[in-house]
Amino acid sequence: MYLQKQIFPQMTDTISDLTVTRSLRLLRDGFKSDFATFAYNDERMTELIAQLASEFVESNIPVVDEDNQMELAMMLLESLEIIAR
Repeated sequence: MYLQKQIFPQMTDTISDLTVTRSLRLLRDGFKSDFATFAYNDERMTELIAQLASEFVESNIPVVDEDNQMELAMMLLESLEIIAR
């Protein structure tokens, strides 16, 4: 192994990088659903998406009444689903 690393140091580093990347992808795939559930259940995520929905409605949808803006923002929020793909 030492001789191989001396003769082909870049190849050994590339193989090591690929192994790390493959391992990280396996971890990602194994935990992505758990992370989606974690994010969905976190109150901070709900608050952030609610704020973004309100800003989106205010900026993009010409609803004059403030109550209707809030109602539409909440409807948009309720229509979202966090999933891992």
